[in-house]
Amino acid sequence: MTTLTIRNLEPEIKTKLRMSAASNGRSMEEEMRVILRNVLAPKPISTGLGSRIHARFAVLGGVNLDIPARSDVPRTASFDEGAAA
Repeated sequence: MTTLTIRNLEPEIKTKLRMSAASNGRSMEEEMRVILRNVLAPKPISTGLGSRIHARFAVLGGVNLDIPARSDVPRTASFDEGAAA
């Protein structure tokens, strides 16, 4: 493990660190380790798989598809055992 000394820390920052450590039930050293881990940890990917796939292939251009107008009236589903499919 490495030791890190921080000099010239403003008293207000030290007070906030002490208060945060106390409220989390940690020492000031452990609180500082947690803060540094959280700040320096790799950020998770914030977009979903579909968005990432779209972004990767968007530069190739898209396809314009004509969506036909709906002409049938929607029907309700029939769950009768003897109903024909």
